[in-house]
Amino acid sequence: MTQNDTLLNHMMTGRSISPLEALGLYGVFRLAARMFELKAMGVDIQKVTKVDINGKQYAEYSINPNEEERL
Repeated sequence: MTQNDTLLNHMMTGRSISPLEALGLYGVFRLAARMFELKAMGVDIQKVTKVDINGKQYAEYSINPNEEERL
């Protein structure tokens, strides 16, 4: 199973994923690159920019709920 498959399966369960979660759960260092690839394959990826308690910004990705039905 590829990293893209793993991340897609994760998000298909209705969960979002952040870079830190991707690294800890699946060993994915370049989450933004994997999301770019999934978008290029036609997956409707949603991105929300969040701020941690130290003021650092990070992205959290999820799939459009309607996308789950299409895939």
